[in-house]
Amino acid sequence: MSSPSPAVPTAASVPSPTAPAVSDAPAVSDPAGSGPSDSARPPVSARVGSARTAASGPSVAELLDFVRRTAENIELIASLPLDPEGRTWVRLDGPGGSEAWLIGWPPGSGTGWHDHADSVGAFTTAAGTLKEHSLAVRLPTDGWKTLELNDGVDRSRELAAGQGRAFGQNHVHEVLNESDSVHAVSVHAYYPPLPLIRRFSRTGAVLRLEQTERPEDWQ
Repeated sequence: MSSPSPAVPTAASVPSPTAPAVSDAPAVSDPAGSGPSDSARPPVSARVGSARTAASGPSVAELLDFVRRTAENIELIASLPLDPEGRTWVRLDGPGGSEAWLIGWPPGSGTGWHDHADSVGAFTTAAGTLKEHSLAVRLPTDGWKTLELNDGVDRSRELAAGQGRAFGQNHVHEVLNESDSVHAVSVHAYYPPLPLIRRFSRTGAVLRLEQTERPEDWQ
C-alpha cells in the first residue's frame, strides 16, 4: 500500500475542503513499490454509499467527497515531492478520524494486489492517469494460502485526473501508473484507519497470500 519511513499520526482536526491539513512528516520514497494502498466518475452504489461505516465514522460517500475535493487543491498537489525511482506520500487529515494519504506515482509504478481488511475507502486521481484492476469477489478472511479465482471476477477501470471511486470492506485490487513518461498523483482515504493490509501475488487464476502488513510496517 518494504516499509515507508515513519509518518506523523493524523491530527484530530478535519481539514477544510480547499486546504487539507498535511502532516509535518516529509514525503518518503518507496522504491519497492509498496506503501499505503485507489471513465467518468463511476457511481457509488446506494447500498454502500449511504451506509455509515461506524456510528461516528464517515460513510464511503463522504470519503469519496473528501478525496475529490482534496484532489482539486492545486497548491497541495503541487507540494508533493516526486521521485522518479519510487512512490512518495504524505499523510493528510482525513474526515471523521479517517486515514488519508497524498501519493505520487512515477511512471511504471504500482501497488501489487492487496486488500484493506475491514476498512472502506475511496481514492481520486489528482494528476496523470491511474489504472485499477480489481476482483469482484469477497476473499476468506483467514485460513487459506492459495485460491483459484472463478472466471468473470476481473474488473478494470482507468481513472484520469478528477475521477475516482469508493469501495467497501475487503476490496481486492491493484493500482498502476501505466504511463512511461508522466507522474500521477492521487488522494486516498480509509475508515477505520487501516488495521492491516494483505498482499497477494497472482498467476493466471491463482491468487496467493504472500504477507500481512500491520500499521507499524508503514507508519
